Amino acid sequence: MDYPLIPKPPVERFRVRPNLDDYERIRSGFVYADVIRELDGLPGGGLNIAYEAIDRHVAKGRGEHVAWDWEGKDGAREQYSYADAARLSNQFANVLGALGIGRGERVFVFMDRVPELYVAVFGTLKAGCVTGPLFSAFGPDAAGDRLADAGAKVLVTSPEQRHKLDEMRPHLPELRHVIIVDHGREPDLRPGELSWNALMRDASTEYEIVRTGPEDPAVMHYTSGTTGKSKGAVHVHQAVLGHYATGKYVLDLHPEDIYWCTADPGWVTGTSYGMFAPHTNGVTSVIYEGGFAASRWYEIIERHRVTVWYTAPTAIRLLMKAGGELPKKHDLSSLRYTMSVGEPLNPEAVVWGEKNLGLPFHDNWWQTETGSIMIANYPVMPIKPGSMGRPMPGIEAAVVDGTGQPKPPGEEGDLALRPGWPSMFRTYWNNEPMYRSKFANGWYVTGDRARVDEDGYFWFVGRSDDVINTAGHLVGPFEVESALIEHPAVAEAGVIGKPDPVAMEVVKAFVTLKDGYQQSDELRRELLNFSRQKLGPGVAPREIDFIDVLPKTRSGKIMRRLLKARELGLPEGDTSTLEE
Repeated sequence: MDYPLIPKPPVERFRVRPNLDDYERIRSGFVYADVIRELDGLPGGGLNIAYEAIDRHVAKGRGEHVAWDWEGKDGAREQYSYADAARLSNQFANVLGALGIGRGERVFVFMDRVPELYVAVFGTLKAGCVTGPLFSAFGPDAAGDRLADAGAKVLVTSPEQRHKLDEMRPHLPELRHVIIVDHGREPDLRPGELSWNALMRDASTEYEIVRTGPEDPAVMHYTSGTTGKSKGAVHVHQAVLGHYATGKYVLDLHPEDIYWCTADPGWVTGTSYGMFAPHTNGVTSVIYEGGFAASRWYEIIERHRVTVWYTAPTAIRLLMKAGGELPKKHDLSSLRYTMSVGEPLNPEAVVWGEKNLGLPFHDNWWQTETGSIMIANYPVMPIKPGSMGRPMPGIEAAVVDGTGQPKPPGEEGDLALRPGWPSMFRTYWNNEPMYRSKFANGWYVTGDRARVDEDGYFWFVGRSDDVINTAGHLVGPFEVESALIEHPAVAEAGVIGKPDPVAMEVVKAFVTLKDGYQQSDELRRELLNFSRQKLGPGVAPREIDFIDVLPKTRSGKIMRRLLKARELGLPEGDTSTLEE
């Protein structure tokens, strides 16, 4: 079905900056050198994300402006000013120094969205260390693999994660300190654990930020691939230019905005756009500890008077499922701009937002590796429902063939970006060959397939590999297969993404059993539970089928595309390499 063009909304709705009314004009004159002049840099020289996001506003006299408007899952509400955020992050930076944690060492956080998580991230950056947020719903295998690969020295976590930590700890020889956060309470400590409250009480509120430079590592986010363990994409302090610029030009953030990004900080959206972009633009960020519930989300928008809302297609589809009558029961008049990220946004969702919220959802595209938004539907442009939009000023994007040559409008090819933007990842941790493999013929090749139309709008086609996008989370099949074969009944496992109307894809596994085990619903339930315990619900398979033989090439590689074709009733294509 073709959807009508949604025209550019009136400027007064978006309060768009005067110089943002002409996309082509700003694109032609945009250079990141202009952006760096709008930031301050460290006093005396250097660049640090935490300073630009927090302390800069205090220095400019906006210290009392609310930075975090936090609401707990039990309804408790707390507000923290930029001055509070500066003071608390200074204390945590001092804590790290007192523990002997030095510049460049990795400090990970693994807990729900409580204020201490945000304090820890910014304090880590001030100390010149590398912050590594982990999704709180990860199981011990998923979290442990990432901590071990990064050589994490400090883990800031909560009592709820202890049972996972017990499984992980024997495999983390480099982990020196575990800091326990029990928000609002003094934690009961076990041997080898440290109390967040006690450490912070003894720490000074004064701190001189380590003089980091633009190319010093700052953030490590893990991303899944088709083979092997997840890879740690390393971003540097210069990435703050991309965070600030996209917050200004894509999110249209103004200092008086009340902004809500629903993403968990364990995913790159939750740091780039739950912390760095909003705070460098000086806004108030709503932080909600709880999970999704349609009525609760509308209540949060109403109660906090949210003006700019950034969420995920899966959540939007769940809101659509809850119906168009529900938002009418709430005062959502504060909203002026709504956006979506994490997976392709179906055009029906754009139109639904316009009809039921009075605002269309503006989709955009980027990746863990890009660090910030690359392609977007801007508030100054008409929306083509279903399109990713047009490139961010300063970004050269193209659809290319295998030799790196741009393809004509309308033709499918590899979505590629010209390297060199500030927020581009600088390496995969301890995996430089894999990093180099992502670049070819003068392009960073994203792994996504796309096409571009005559007007310069990009359209997502699909992944060029087997990585599964489930509810905006990229899941590598290898990681799931590896967990399943640890069960004593499983001989082999093959994993695919199965289309789903809400989550886009769900993880489905096919397993062969060892001799002596019989297929049964009871065993299927056991395997589902086993994988959820090891990987967490966001990564584990939603469905498992038993199969006698997995299709493999003659060299023994599982042919996941055949599993998917057979599951969906699609043509199997070339099977000449299939093992007989």
